[in-house]
Amino acid sequence: MAPLFLPFPFNAFEDKNRLMSDTQHLADRAARAQKIIASPDDYKVCEGCESIVAERATTCPNCHGYRFDVSPERVVEQATHLATRPQQSVTASDLT
Repeated sequence: MAPLFLPFPFNAFEDKNRLMSDTQHLADRAARAQKIIASPDDYKVCEGCESIVAERATTCPNCHGYRFDVSPERVVEQATHLATRPQQSVTASDLT
């Protein structure tokens, strides 16, 4: 029996971020972090998964948690941390 080959040059279920170069991915995260650091009052940190979400969110879109740290210092600290490493969490856009 012949092996099954996909008509794509990559696994369709592979993480979309792997298609981006590591430096491009980190640069994108750093740019988003700068936007968050510039206006930390517009964001909050989920206490369940430590994601940064918009201040208007009532639940975390990643873990559906509802407890948040709204202090600007914590938002800046988390944005700085997340900007220095690749994404590790699974987001809703990864599942579509």
